[in-house]
Order: sequence, then structure tokens, then C-alpha cells
Amino acid sequence: MIEIWSNIIINILVILFILVGTFFILSASIGIVRFPDVYTRLHAATKASTLGIACILIGAFLFLYGSHGIVSGKLLLAVVFILLTAPVSAHMIARAAHQKGIKPYLKSRTDAYEDAIQNYNKKK
Repeated sequence: MIEIWSNIIINILVILFILVGTFFILSASIGIVRFPDVYTRLHAATKASTLGIACILIGAFLFLYGSHGIVSGKLLLAVVFILLTAPVSAHMIARAAHQKGIKPYLKSRTDAYEDAIQNYNKKK
């Protein structure tokens, strides 16, 4: 009886993780198409898709563990790798875009990075 309940709970968790991951990947793809500039598109591409891919991989891990008894270290390493590399790559792409002179779409926003560079150059 306990095995039946544990299988039901694991299956529900698998379904929830995969649905949540699919929602975040879908919202990331919509954000890439709809957002106006590089920075907001980059935000949508990295934040939502990172969470979506991580949820889908965790759902796959739970499925393999629950139905076959397999503990997949590759899936766990993939989750860790994605969670570590996606924010770093987004930061580097945004920094390169800023250095090339690409400005944000909304003119009312302040550019804190440019202000910090100017203050640093004044102190020299």
C-alpha cells in the first residue's frame, strides 16, 4: 500500500515539474519574440529557460528514480551545469552589448554601469 502511494506521489511530482518547466520555456520563447531590446530579451532567454530546463530535468530524474529505480547523475550534473553557466553567459552577453553601445529601449531608465565607469574614470 505504501509503494502505491509513493508511486502516485512521484508521478504527480513528475507531472508538475514537467508542466512547470514547459510553462517557463513557453514564456521564455514568447518573451524573446515580444520584448523590445537586447537586455529584456536576454533576461527572458536566460532566466525563464534556465528554470524551465531545470524543472524538466528534475522531472526526468524523478521519473527514472520512481519507475525504474535509476539514480541518474548525468541529469543532476546537467541541472547544476545549466544553473551555473546560463547566468554567467547572460551577464557576459549583456556586458558585451553595453560595451558596443547598445542602449536600453526605455529612455527613462538610468544606466548605473555607465555612471560607475564615469565615476571611476574621474577618480583616476
